[in-house]
Amino acid sequence: MAERKQFLLRIDPQLWAELEAWAADELRSVNGQIEYILREAVRKRRGARRKGQEDEGPTAQGADSQSA
Repeated sequence: MAERKQFLLRIDPQLWAELEAWAADELRSVNGQIEYILREAVRKRRGARRKGQEDEGPTAQGADSQSA
């Protein structure tokens, strides 16, 4: 099993309660739920970055070719 980084997290009690309920609904520990949420957020961010880079490429090239 891969080693995991441990760190202290201070969190609002109401948010903790929401995370506990969400984790219970999905049969995960709160730690597992937080890790899942973070992984999904990173995955979506990476996808958005890649899509943004792809979108910028043709637009930038199109603008250059029209002005030339």
